[in-house]
Amino acid sequence: MANVKLLYHYLITHFFKLCLVPLLALVAIKASSLNHEDIQNIWFYLQHNIVTLTILSAVLTFGSAIYFVTRPRPVYLVDYSCHLPPPHQKVTVQKIVDNINKIRELSKRLIVAEEHSLDFFFRILERSGLGEETYCCESHFHSYALLNIPPLQTMAAAREETEQVIFDAIDNLLANTKVNTRDIGIIIVNSSVFNPTPSLSAMVVNKYKLRSNIKSFNLGGMGCSAGVIAIDLAKDLLQVHKNTYALVVSTENLSRSMYIGDNRSMVVTNSLFRVGGAAILLSNKSGDRRRSKYKLLHTVRTHTGADDKSFRCVQQEDDETGKTGVSLSKDLTTVASKAITKNIATLGPLVLPVSEKILFLRTYIHKKFFDNNVKHYVPDFKKAIDHFCIHPGGRAVIDELQKELGLLPIDVEPSRSTLHRFGNTSSSSIWYELAYTEAKGRIKKGNKAWQIALGAGFKCNSAVWVALRNVKPSVNSPW
Repeated sequence: MANVKLLYHYLITHFFKLCLVPLLALVAIKASSLNHEDIQNIWFYLQHNIVTLTILSAVLTFGSAIYFVTRPRPVYLVDYSCHLPPPHQKVTVQKIVDNINKIRELSKRLIVAEEHSLDFFFRILERSGLGEETYCCESHFHSYALLNIPPLQTMAAAREETEQVIFDAIDNLLANTKVNTRDIGIIIVNSSVFNPTPSLSAMVVNKYKLRSNIKSFNLGGMGCSAGVIAIDLAKDLLQVHKNTYALVVSTENLSRSMYIGDNRSMVVTNSLFRVGGAAILLSNKSGDRRRSKYKLLHTVRTHTGADDKSFRCVQQEDDETGKTGVSLSKDLTTVASKAITKNIATLGPLVLPVSEKILFLRTYIHKKFFDNNVKHYVPDFKKAIDHFCIHPGGRAVIDELQKELGLLPIDVEPSRSTLHRFGNTSSSSIWYELAYTEAKGRIKKGNKAWQIALGAGFKCNSAVWVALRNVKPSVNSPW
């Protein structure tokens, strides 16, 4: 059965090529039978129909000119860099236990509600999929989040954390690409929770003395999927502004977002989120194709926020005691599945081969007009995509997407490994996954990589890249 399906995919995929072979053979046979007189007759016809020939040539020339002028400019990913925190910021489960015990000794007070919160926190941590080498921010080491002794959550601490992450990622990127900062025409920074004044994008402009006419954007409140949104915005801007670079920075801040109360729906985020960030350099310069890693093929954004359940499933709010945190609804998995399905339905026609589209259409027609009990055909995205970078929002999210897309363990290995090694670093997570795949030496020229991210709102966003060469890991890769 597997061989029959493989033969079917081959025949459909190469249908036009297979039809072209006998057609070319027929043309060759016909051309070989032409004599000198036939060639003279053809030439005579063209000489006496110069008006027709001129019109056809003009239409062809004009059409070609319109095509080349209006076609989208290619967007190249020159390189990217992921922040690797210093070793002293590693936080193991034992380190968390030790910190909490120290706080207990110092405080001499721990109410029953806090004990229950603590037990719940450890149960979540054990099931989260995070390993023993994730990184926490400096401000959380003097206390840990669940007790009533608050961690350092000042603006100064938050700025220090963000500067460390962003500047390290950008410094590595500039060192690897040798790009002059004066050549950067677009800067986009996304951070969901921490949005100070001046903005984070202004902070980057000030640090690297970017030019005064730079197009600067700061995206806030858009959750873990904001990294793809930033790429999509950069793509649109690069279609308008010629011969320039776009610097995209994706990060999140823990110093200001750590929850210090006892609400269980808010405690979960403390278990999953860790320090991380990524800087990406995009270009629309034709000369950068040779040195770039990837070309952007597609971006697809899906927003289900019109539905109240979707809108409220991930929400920053105050708990009963006035402490701020991010609440995760029990409907999160259902909402995420709905958003993923819609995103896939939009992306599928753009990337799937004709053979998969035919199978999907056949099942759709059969279900709609003949038998509603027939299951929807789940397209085999592995026929179109070579590498999957699924947002590591947690073990349940990865499990759901693996099931939804019919993926093998090796397909979700980058996601599980990133969650285990770095935790959920929010919008930058998909770049740690791509870096993992590169470090394994799996990305070959022509391979396609699919980044899919989920975020508050509720949103599901995708970006598909094609490798322009056999991709090696960048210098200072986090892996």
